[in-house]
Amino acid sequence: MTASSPRSTRSRASGRVTLADVAKLANVSPMTASRALRGERAVGEELVARVQAAVQELGYMPDPAARALASQRSSHVAVLIPLLSNALFVDLLEAVQRTLRPAGYQTLIGITHYDAREEEQLLREQLLHRPAGILVTGTERSEGARHLLAQCGTPCVHLMELIDTAPSSNNPIYSVGLSQHEAGLAMTQHLLARGKRRIAFAAAQLDPRTLQRRDGWTDALRAAHCYDARLEWLHPAPSSLALGAQMLEQILREAPAVDAIFFCNDDLAQGALLAAMRLGLRVPEQVAIAGFNDLTGSDQMCPPLTTIRTPRAKMGQAAAQMLLQLMTGAVVSKACVDVGYELVVRGST
Repeated sequence: MTASSPRSTRSRASGRVTLADVAKLANVSPMTASRALRGERAVGEELVARVQAAVQELGYMPDPAARALASQRSSHVAVLIPLLSNALFVDLLEAVQRTLRPAGYQTLIGITHYDAREEEQLLREQLLHRPAGILVTGTERSEGARHLLAQCGTPCVHLMELIDTAPSSNNPIYSVGLSQHEAGLAMTQHLLARGKRRIAFAAAQLDPRTLQRRDGWTDALRAAHCYDARLEWLHPAPSSLALGAQMLEQILREAPAVDAIFFCNDDLAQGALLAAMRLGLRVPEQVAIAGFNDLTGSDQMCPPLTTIRTPRAKMGQAAAQMLLQLMTGAVVSKACVDVGYELVVRGST
């Protein structure tokens, strides 16, 4: 390669082709080259064509970090979720990305593992990159994380739960989700309507949304004068099919009069149904089994699982659309969006 070759103008420090290289080859100023690449109307078509030709010849790739530093704004959105192993959050993330990507935004995912301290540290790290927006899961977090969100000035939307702030509030908290409490109440009322009276609640992970479903179960049973605190089975381990099978066996061994079990998540309920089949239990005649979230495979169980269907894709899309409005300065007419839920009744109850 000769000294006069266009590629010899690469930055000697990094080996990268810079915007200055593009501008030099196109015989325009760096400012004009930048405006041409941003598609500003003030730049003539002939100049845009020269800049694009230089980009193609040099193989120039814009530096998003430099762009963020110059504009005080990046093209990425920070998304903090508890787990990637749960299909619930995978469905949500896919919807978020499908909505943000056409608008020119990329997602930067952080996994909190349901740990408030880990979430706070991830949030601090994400804010160093000056994200254009933030999506966080749930409403319960450390005081440090709350302070960061309140002071950073970055648009933020909360997922999965509802935060109903006053319409007149000058600093509304934006949220897209559903009432976990009402969904838990609805499932328990369904079991009561089926004639069940000894209804156990079995839960794992014990995150705030699980406990809100538990509270719905409690309220429904208290209203029906059927509440028994001994029928609450809480396990801190991650939710899984294996744990669901273990919990079914333990519940029936220690509380044999139980006639229904409401599991906080479908994978637990699926494991319980498989264990019931292995033990020769008749479902729902001997014990009814219900789940939550309508995960893949629930409709294929034997019998098919009654569950609460949560609209994860709708939730992710609505939250991303709300965040887009906030990032572009558009007016958000409703700060709290309830995407609802659906009670799906199948053979297990």
